[in-house]
Amino acid sequence: MSAFLVRRMTSADVQAVALLDQMSFSLPWPPTAFQRELETPHSRCWVTETRLEAPLDYPSPIPESLPSLSLQAGDLAIVAMLVLWKVVDEAHVATLAVHPRFRRRGIARQLLTRSLSAAAREGARSAMLEVRASNAGAIRLYKELGFAEVGRRPRYYKDNNEDAVLMTLEALNPQTFQTAPHFAENP
Repeated sequence: MSAFLVRRMTSADVQAVALLDQMSFSLPWPPTAFQRELETPHSRCWVTETRLEAPLDYPSPIPESLPSLSLQAGDLAIVAMLVLWKVVDEAHVATLAVHPRFRRRGIARQLLTRSLSAAAREGARSAMLEVRASNAGAIRLYKELGFAEVGRRPRYYKDNNEDAVLMTLEALNPQTFQTAPHFAENP
């Protein structure tokens, strides 16, 4: 099994992160948004990287926005990203994506738990997020981590007028989560 490193995002990661966002969402953030997030004091930007065992492509679904990225076996690759906003004593998960080839390996769980634990160490006492009502896998993961549905935003997503499910995690603290052994952390 490949080893994964959860670490803070840097400017060098922005191209891969923006492509990952475009591959993952029908309403992706503009490519420049991730650089702005890195420069915003309340943003906490994280990535998960691994050394590739086989080539990996980040095709650009929006060709005019970013060039595609192709990596070879042995290269380090960003396979997941998360942006969290720390506002007073709340952590707001703004976006979370995993490369399609690396889904269902526990990467989203570890990235989320690492970032929330770090936010708790910085004083966050609760967390919130919104997720598409149709994203059953993500909703299941969030519930497994202790999030509860607290409401809905009707027709929140403008591409198809889908509702957003609002979820919160109360009583957040640094000891809330455990780490899987094949994940390392580099704060």
